[in-house]
Amino acid sequence: MKEFLFVLLLAAESSCMFLNWTCDRSCVCHGDLKFTTCSHDDLTQLPVKVPPSTELLDLSNNLISVVPKHVFSSNRKLRVLLLQNNNISLVEDSGFAQLEFLQKLDLSWNRISVLTEGFSVGLAFLRELQLSHNQLTGLDSRSFLHLDGLQRLNLTNNSIQSMEVRSFSSMSSLRQLHLQDNQLTSLRSGTFSMLRSLEVLNLAGNQIHEMELLVFNPLTSMTLLNLADNQLSTICFKTFLSIQTYSTHILLRGNPWNCDCELQRVFRKLRSIQRIFLDDYYNLTCREPAVLHNHRLMEVDTELCIAETVTVLIITITVVITVLAAMLMGERKKKKRRKGFSPVLPGGCGQASCLTE
Repeated sequence: MKEFLFVLLLAAESSCMFLNWTCDRSCVCHGDLKFTTCSHDDLTQLPVKVPPSTELLDLSNNLISVVPKHVFSSNRKLRVLLLQNNNISLVEDSGFAQLEFLQKLDLSWNRISVLTEGFSVGLAFLRELQLSHNQLTGLDSRSFLHLDGLQRLNLTNNSIQSMEVRSFSSMSSLRQLHLQDNQLTSLRSGTFSMLRSLEVLNLAGNQIHEMELLVFNPLTSMTLLNLADNQLSTICFKTFLSIQTYSTHILLRGNPWNCDCELQRVFRKLRSIQRIFLDDYYNLTCREPAVLHNHRLMEVDTELCIAETVTVLIITITVVITVLAAMLMGERKKKKRRKGFSPVLPGGCGQASCLTE
């Protein structure tokens, strides 16, 4: 009986605490569900009054332009914060600093163009960050400095042209990185050096035309690498050979492949590696040479390349034989010269004639 009364007392106290908080007139507060929605209400600024027990706060589809410093200091229990589809162009330093329990932050479909070091302060336990459809142009070592526990990062549909080598250095727990539909042109070794837990790397829809040899080497957990719809015309065998995983699926369709013999040799060797799966190999089409335009790579006659290899081999052997023959002839001529030479002794006669006199 005492236990029952104690539970009733706690419930009453919780209800009183909730009643003491006035829900913002633009929001609908579900105190019992710890859920508050303020979406589609033309809000232009923060903060809003919501119960301190709120764990999910939906502020999406408004007209908010700035996230001020410490604006969520009264909502420390938030676990999910939805701010997508606003006009946010500025997140002030420490804007999310008090949200130590936050696990998901959605800032997609806004106008954010830069991430300062203070952006991620206080978000050490964040698991998912949505930043797709913003205006980011570059990433550096300060962009995600405090996101130690992040597991999923979505940067799709920005205008990212460059990534510094240490842009992701603090995210050793990251499992999914989505960078599709940006403006990347190259991938440098060291860019993904700390992402040993990464399983999915999506780079589709960029303008990538070159990749350094060891760029994927640190990704020892990667199961999916999407490089579709880029500007790759050729690839280096060692770039993919360096992927040290048990099983990696690679997507490469939609690139302007130059289907020369070298490319065919590379793909032939890649397909022989048991831990690498080229899932869309049968859909790869040639851009060059002109005679093979729009032909599928798998349909290109490999006998032509075999014939080319044989021709090169024959030429090489012929050159080697010619050089060896020239060397042998040179040696023979030297020997003949030595035999035909007789030194002259004192007295004006050769050695042979003097002995016979």
